[in-house]
Amino acid sequence: MEESDVKKPVKALLIGGSAGSLQVLFHLLPLLNKTLPFAIIVVLHRRHSADSSLSELLSTKTALRTHEVDDKDVILPGHIYLAPADYHLLIEKGETFSLDYSEKVNFSRPSIDVTFESAAEVYGSSLAALLLSGANEDGTKGLLAVKKTGGITLVQNPETAQMPYMPNYALAHAVIDHVCDIAQMAHFINTLH
Repeated sequence: MEESDVKKPVKALLIGGSAGSLQVLFHLLPLLNKTLPFAIIVVLHRRHSADSSLSELLSTKTALRTHEVDDKDVILPGHIYLAPADYHLLIEKGETFSLDYSEKVNFSRPSIDVTFESAAEVYGSSLAALLLSGANEDGTKGLLAVKKTGGITLVQNPETAQMPYMPNYALAHAVIDHVCDIAQMAHFINTLH
C-alpha cells in the first residue's frame, strides 16, 4: 500500500440520531474534553414544533459552547452546533452552515443524510461521523458518503440503543469503522485529533 496511512486531523465530528439518541447525548456530552480541537455538529430528528431550548439543555451537559445553528454561521473548533428543527443543515465550502427548507428526506427535516453528505464533500478525510439510536434508515447514505471521501464512520452499538433499527441498518449497508457504547464513544472522540 503506497498511499500514506497518516490521516488528516479531524476538523469536524458529525453526530446524527433519532428516537433514543437524546439520552445518549445526555450521557456522552459530560464525558467530552472541554478542549476538543474540532467542531461537533449534531443532527437530531425533532418535532416541527420543537423550540430552541434543546441547545440550552444540551449546554448544561458540557463545558463546550453549544449553539443552535443560524444560516451562514461560521463553523468553529471547540463548539457544538445543533441543527434547528424543520430545516436541513448543509455544510458549505467555506466551512459555514446553510439552512434549507426543501422536502423531507427519509421522512425527516433535518435529515442526517443531507448533513453528512454535504459535510463529506467539504471535509473529506478530516471528518468523523457517528450515528446513534433511531427508528428509520436516515444516516446510512451519509455514512457511505463519509467513508467514500476517507472519513471515519462510527455507530452506536445496537445492543445499547433504545431504538436499534438505525445503527443496525447502517451496519448492514455501510462500512463502519467502529461500533461503540457510550464510554467507548467518549474515549474515541476525546482521542480524535
